Amino acid sequence: MKKINRIIFLTVMSFLLLMCLVNIYLSQNSFQHAGREYRVSINRIEKAVTAFEKEKRRAPANLEELMQYAGVEEYPQVTGLYTLASDDNSKEETARFLGGETADYAVFVTEEYYYKVTYAPEGQMKGQIIMLVNGISFCMLVIVLAFLFYIKQKILLPFYRLSEIPFQLSKGNLTIPLLENKNRFFGRFVWGMDLLRENLEEQKIRELELQKEKKVLLLSLSHDIKTPLSAIKLYAKALSKNLYQEEGKKIEIAENINDKVDEIEGYISEIVKASNEDFLHFEVENEEFYIKEVLEEIREYYEDKMALNQIEFQVGAYRNCLVYGDKDRLVEVLQNIIENAIKYGDGKKIWLEMKREEEEYKILVFNTGCQLPDKELSHIFDSFFRGSNVEKKPGSGLGLYICRQLMHLMEGEVTAVLGSNGTGTMMVQVVVHRV
Repeated sequence: MKKINRIIFLTVMSFLLLMCLVNIYLSQNSFQHAGREYRVSINRIEKAVTAFEKEKRRAPANLEELMQYAGVEEYPQVTGLYTLASDDNSKEETARFLGGETADYAVFVTEEYYYKVTYAPEGQMKGQIIMLVNGISFCMLVIVLAFLFYIKQKILLPFYRLSEIPFQLSKGNLTIPLLENKNRFFGRFVWGMDLLRENLEEQKIRELELQKEKKVLLLSLSHDIKTPLSAIKLYAKALSKNLYQEEGKKIEIAENINDKVDEIEGYISEIVKASNEDFLHFEVENEEFYIKEVLEEIREYYEDKMALNQIEFQVGAYRNCLVYGDKDRLVEVLQNIIENAIKYGDGKKIWLEMKREEEEYKILVFNTGCQLPDKELSHIFDSFFRGSNVEKKPGSGLGLYICRQLMHLMEGEVTAVLGSNGTGTMMVQVVVHRV
């Protein structure tokens, strides 16, 4: 904020310096011909008055009437025209005619009237011009300062306050809610950041609870494993010292050891099962929507992207219908599948075909150049699985896993099939329910 304050200060000081220079220039320089213009104007007025009297046989009522008669827009520096009949010699009228004026004036006489012409001399005009220039400049300064203060209060100051938010989130400070902000520029940003903070906080709490549950489970299973291990250890020690002479007793001990091993294997299976449980939390909002909304969004998003990557992309003909699920999540599923097709295909062609059946709507995503072996196809929807065709391409092995989890939550399904004609074509089928 110090920079904007410095800019405001420099703006004011620059303006004041500029106005000082302008005023000095205006005060030290006279306007050319300004001293002679009013004399020229008086001479022109005198000629126009003479012509007016001859034609109208009276004096002009005021300067405006004379200007209209003479057909001129103005007489430079002249401010007024006053008339006194020559036969009216009373002191009161003469005093009124000659007095009551603070401006400079000149008098001329015709056969029947006295005329007084008031005018603004050079110094007065210069002062008026200087005042006008200063007034306009001051108004401009006020407008500029108002604009700068508006930028400071409505944009820079709120942004300065918000600049700490990402830093605090990066440090894991998720508990302090953000104050509601109705600022037209940052209100939606604050709202979005607060939603992000809440989501991160919920994920952090879920992760801590999951870690706690897994830790308790592992400690419990580890403790339970110690019992059969101790028994096996005792049986092994007894056998090594030949404490059991009878053959039947030895067989019984061997069977007990086998039972304990089975018990340990059961505990290990539970540990493996716990480690394979869903570690991601998904939320969907299932409702009715038209499949056209999803397909058009996919078409608009990928047509330009495929053109830039020089990949042939087609969305086949389809019949619109009402389906059930989460529209945004279905778009996410199709985007994950298409991104996989871009990454692991040969970059030649990707296309979509649609099939509308009695109770289901199927979206088929095809891509060419798939090098995935048949034996790995059944695992592509497993978490963290990456096929042997990934080479050095980055990835986590979660994309298709997430797709399947989302489709199950939408009561749908996603499957994959490799082409049988040896062309390396892969088809991923997404199934949603019709309404």
